[in-house]
Amino acid sequence: MYEKTAEHFEQKYKNLPEGHLLVNLGPSHPATHGILQNVIQIDGERIVEAESVIGYVHRCFEKLGERYTYNQFLVCTDRMNYVSTPLNNIGWILAVEKMMQVEVPDRVTYVRMIISELSRIIDHIICTGILGVDLGAFSGLLHLFHHRENIYQVIEKLTGARLTTTFCRIGGLERDIYPDFVKEVKLVCKGLKPAIEEFNDLLLKNKIFLGRTEGIGGISAENAIAYGYTGPNLRAAGVDWDVRKDEPYMLYDKVDFDVPVGEDGSVLHRSLVRMEEMRQSIRIIEQLVDGIPEGPWHADLPHAYLPEKKKVYNNMEELIYHFKIIMHGVKVPPGEYYMGTEAANGELGYYIVSEGEKSPWRVHVRRPCFWYYQSFAELVRGGLLADSVATMSSLNVIAGELDC
Repeated sequence: MYEKTAEHFEQKYKNLPEGHLLVNLGPSHPATHGILQNVIQIDGERIVEAESVIGYVHRCFEKLGERYTYNQFLVCTDRMNYVSTPLNNIGWILAVEKMMQVEVPDRVTYVRMIISELSRIIDHIICTGILGVDLGAFSGLLHLFHHRENIYQVIEKLTGARLTTTFCRIGGLERDIYPDFVKEVKLVCKGLKPAIEEFNDLLLKNKIFLGRTEGIGGISAENAIAYGYTGPNLRAAGVDWDVRKDEPYMLYDKVDFDVPVGEDGSVLHRSLVRMEEMRQSIRIIEQLVDGIPEGPWHADLPHAYLPEKKKVYNNMEELIYHFKIIMHGVKVPPGEYYMGTEAANGELGYYIVSEGEKSPWRVHVRRPCFWYYQSFAELVRGGLLADSVATMSSLNVIAGELDC
């Protein structure tokens, strides 16, 4: 799947049946949403065979995790699913805090959950909106893009960045919430509710859209599990599994929300699941935003959490802690750890082996998109070439997560 050279394809397809063509869908193609190559054998408009190629993004991602300190690697997590980066950041921070057995203040958990669900909405807006664009329905995306921008403005005010946020720190938040945070989050939710319904009416009730998505690119529950599906794509196939519900973390066992489940794993059902998940994310946010407790925005961890700059400039002890964290890193107990969270595309898991040093001995990341992309050939085989674009778009494969 990784090392498929031109010679490989030349040998495999050198004796094509008469009338069959070999075409490339990607890696440089607007419909592939990134550097994804699919070599497709077609008979007319019908796909006879397909192969997916992973290997156009090589950053030695996990090896960087073994070289950087636990704080430094947080920056790298932004570069996986760059559509909803806070979910990557929070997953890594939760994994390290689990290793260190750190208990964070409730204020931290509330804010992390609110930002997580806002990020999930952003991700689903992109997936469902771009699916419409790929099928020729551009208007639907425009109806939600304004509200996506409103979410980005909240995230930018909170973190100082729009896309690669590097949000949170071991033991807390990068900084406390700004004064109008609660008010602006509530306004975002208020505007999103009618916009989602308008988008639903505009796209998901459109006969042309339904004709292009219903029963297309489907997968059975058994095959989805066998391929390692998680998240919306697994639930669209009829499997009721959500890490937030089944293996709850933070305060997800304390909030009330439903897990939408589809039936046939088709393009349509993946879209329906993501649409309902946006509604449920708003429901979670509204339960949390008015109840953000007062208190500190980070735990009392002088050996792991950087002191405030003004204290560093005026206090020798704070200066020493700052120096030690920057130069020597954060030491975590030896052992093997795994932490899985429900990212927008599915279960994002960090497996870390520590030997008690400032950097992990081993890092492995369970990237949701990797498992979807390896099944792409099976989903499109026997279908139409035009349907392969819809299928890939509905899987929401983010190329940055295919790094190894």
